Amino acid sequence: MKPKAILTLLLLTLLPFSIAHAVLKIEITQGVEGASPIAIVPFGWQGTGAPPESLHAIVAADLQRSGFFAPLPEQDMIARPVDPRQVNFANWRALNVDHLVVGRMAALPDGTYQVQFQLLDVHKGTQLAGYSIRSRKPDLRRTAHQISDIVYKVITGRPGAFDTRIAYVTVTGNRKQQKTYRLAVADSDGHNERILYESNRPLMSPDWAPDGRRLAYVSFRDGRSEIFIQNILTGEAQKVAAFPGLNSAPAFSPDGRWLAMTLSKDGNPEIYVMDLATKKLTRITRNDAIDTEPAWMPDGRALVFTSDRGGSPQLYKVPVGRRGAAGPVTRLTFDGNYNARAAVSPDGRRIAMVHREEGRFRIAVLDLDSGRLQILTNNRLDESPSFAPNGSMIIYATEDNYRGVLSAVSVDGRAHQKLSLQTGDVREPDWSPFKRRGN
Repeated sequence: MKPKAILTLLLLTLLPFSIAHAVLKIEITQGVEGASPIAIVPFGWQGTGAPPESLHAIVAADLQRSGFFAPLPEQDMIARPVDPRQVNFANWRALNVDHLVVGRMAALPDGTYQVQFQLLDVHKGTQLAGYSIRSRKPDLRRTAHQISDIVYKVITGRPGAFDTRIAYVTVTGNRKQQKTYRLAVADSDGHNERILYESNRPLMSPDWAPDGRRLAYVSFRDGRSEIFIQNILTGEAQKVAAFPGLNSAPAFSPDGRWLAMTLSKDGNPEIYVMDLATKKLTRITRNDAIDTEPAWMPDGRALVFTSDRGGSPQLYKVPVGRRGAAGPVTRLTFDGNYNARAAVSPDGRRIAMVHREEGRFRIAVLDLDSGRLQILTNNRLDESPSFAPNGSMIIYATEDNYRGVLSAVSVDGRAHQKLSLQTGDVREPDWSPFKRRGN
């Protein structure tokens, strides 16, 4: 692909899509055969009226979305124990259930809630985990996600990523063809959406800071592409890049001190790194080709980026030092004539990308140890992959019935889910890091 053609493609990927403002609805489109059977029994309730939240339903939905668990339908449960002492393990073994979660929630005089739960091994008849969590009413969904994370980690040995968030861009159109662009953040299950910024100009490329409190993104609020960093707690936005030409593809370094980006201020799109404390720029790439879409390796010592320096868009890696490139550029992808938009797994062992095959743009994963490229999706136009912070899933943008939706796929390609709005489109997803205290 010629430089002019790849630049045109780059600019087209920055164009907005029509979207509506609503809660994302999640639909599991493909589960994993042989997923571990588990039962999450409805939690007991000590309080007046109906319980304020169905914790068991949230936990069951979380675990089912992961693809590793097959929760028993509530109507198939032969008992409703809320305490391990009430459990008849033989009955649950007869249902071929491997694990059981029981719990209860009590309203306290100060308006808070005490949530207790136990994770049980049905075959051994033993308790694997038990916790008591104090929660406020607005935080009960998060409490359920925390329970899901504990269950997931105890059984699989890997951290869960249910108590995390996703950022994405939406656009609402009216009958006069006027569009409103929104930068939104929601829980990993699509609930608790917050609009961080709204404009009648395009927005794109959100990227989480490692502290989970800031988002970098590209905005055309002043009529051209500029890079902003916004504090999601205070709403304060800071313009950090408004150079002549293209300002795009911001990416926080793993320590949050640096921001990689694509700038064309010197006439050609190149990769730069900005020291966020001093705003000093360091140029990383120097090539007549177009270099764009930087993504950091987890150790912060190298960047993966897209370039057409080999004649077609491919992924390359460059070591990064304080004074610029710290070593030679290495080509990473060789399968096919189009590989772009890299996302690096948290452990640095895999790179997700947009891979073109038979005229279709699909999400693929490159194993850096073996060099094996695995195609995970089978749609017409998949883009913008982003890893969950535990590396188990990849969220990406795609189309469904000519509407933009978000989808997620497990890294082995076996579990699939779709996140869509009732009307309109949604694009540009980015999965948050693990939450920290105060987030």
